[in-house]
Amino acid sequence: MFKGILIEKDEAGYRAALTDLDEGRLPEGDVTVRVSHSTLNYKDALAITGKGPVVRTFPMVPGIDLAGTVEHSTHPDYAAGDAVILNGWGVGETHWGGLAQQARLNGNWLVPLPAQFTPQQAMAIGTAGYTAMLCVLALERHGVTPAHGEILVTGAAGGVGSVASAVLTRLGYSVVAVSGRPAETEYLKHLGAVEVLDRATFATPGKPLGRERWAGVVDVVGSHTLANVCATTKYRGVVTACGLAGGMDFPATVAPFILRGVTLVGIDSVICPRPERLEAWRRLGSDLDVAKLDTISQEVGLTDVIPFASKLLNGEVRGRVIVDVNR
Repeated sequence: MFKGILIEKDEAGYRAALTDLDEGRLPEGDVTVRVSHSTLNYKDALAITGKGPVVRTFPMVPGIDLAGTVEHSTHPDYAAGDAVILNGWGVGETHWGGLAQQARLNGNWLVPLPAQFTPQQAMAIGTAGYTAMLCVLALERHGVTPAHGEILVTGAAGGVGSVASAVLTRLGYSVVAVSGRPAETEYLKHLGAVEVLDRATFATPGKPLGRERWAGVVDVVGSHTLANVCATTKYRGVVTACGLAGGMDFPATVAPFILRGVTLVGIDSVICPRPERLEAWRRLGSDLDVAKLDTISQEVGLTDVIPFASKLLNGEVRGRVIVDVNR
């Protein structure tokens, strides 16, 4: 038996609860992992509260991230005792995820735990930080350098935004942060932001084109925010889109793309190919100041996850939430 968060949906309704689970209920997979730490992400919070159609099959253990040690494996790349991490692949949506003390998984979804990180540090980064690194790699791939100008990071006090701000600053970029929480200004400046803008500036319908300012953008919000940052991106600038905290719509025009040559790059972290995952984690090992992880993250126990889910959706949680599944 092991403990985990279980989401159920039936005639009695939609509910999530911390419960005891039998190992025999674990789904199919060629690697069984003893989980030490997981995380609480925006997607997990939607799943736990039922406020978004995240879970596709029931019952479901949520948790799109996990770090732990292999207990049993028939996969050629992993053996008992190996330290591993997992991000995405539909885990917590269609396959039981990391918010439990045990997981059975497809070994192809796993990545070795980088030597630079403890399991706690890897989960302080988690899917959010790995997604942030994918955004940075996309900016670099499209030729955006620190010399090109300012990089805008929306939702900067959240998980993706916090790691993106810290990494970009260390790489020499000038970061401008966007947040709806004035109290987080000092936190964002500690991560390296040279300026903090109110999210209200971007949250309402704007003009098809605005004054050119951003050489690059990391956007986690979508909707009017994404449309407005595209409209104010410099000629040949690059906007990376990786989130929908503000909505799935994109009320924009083609003007930024055909008049200024702006590139909009979609960032997928769920089924991202393994070579790109390994590169993202390699770069995190060299380009993220590990000392800032304590500032970016907080740790809770498995018993705290359900109430924390609502806090996260209400914008009351800063940075990353690590979950110690053994308390």
